[in-house]
Amino acid sequence: MPLLERQGAVPKGNATKEFIESLQLKPGQVVYKCPKCCSIKPDRAHHCSVCKRCIRKMDHHCPWVNNCVGENNQKYFVLFTMYIALISLHALIMVGFHFLHCFEEDWTKCSSFSPPTTVILLILLCFEALLFLIFTSVMFGTQVHSICTDETGIEQLKKEERRWAKKTKWMNMKAVFGHPFSLGWASPFATPDQGKADPYQYVV
Repeated sequence: MPLLERQGAVPKGNATKEFIESLQLKPGQVVYKCPKCCSIKPDRAHHCSVCKRCIRKMDHHCPWVNNCVGENNQKYFVLFTMYIALISLHALIMVGFHFLHCFEEDWTKCSSFSPPTTVILLILLCFEALLFLIFTSVMFGTQVHSICTDETGIEQLKKEERRWAKKTKWMNMKAVFGHPFSLGWASPFATPDQGKADPYQYVV
């Protein structure tokens, strides 16, 4: 699957008269057209100025992964932030143990560098690990909160009126990570089964 489709990108330039007629819209059903990428804009989709595409349930554009976090890849972004936070925590613990080991033993035996250099390197590593731990933990928390409330970052920022059905937190988690609950939730290699819905037709 192409990268843009994995994030939930809407096909570009599909807002043609022929394609709209092929949808066989019923009375009361309409489609919206994005003026920037000339695509049919599904409900809850937003245009990304970086990707130059409309993204379904777009949360934000992440420069870390050089991609948008949207409907189809939010699970992978959540796991990305979670595992980075865990690795950073592991690095902090290892730095602490190494620092204690150097204090208890001869400094020349615990490192190939001189004692002042070793201390500086340990402090820098500690600062970097703590910085990444705080940042990714906050990102992980905001993403989980966004999933549980079924409201993307852009929708929260713009305070958009809720026009979609309200579901339980557990149902929202399953919608992102797949159902039923399994060890695949923690695996970046397991593709979640999010069900199928008509991405274009909705009533206004």
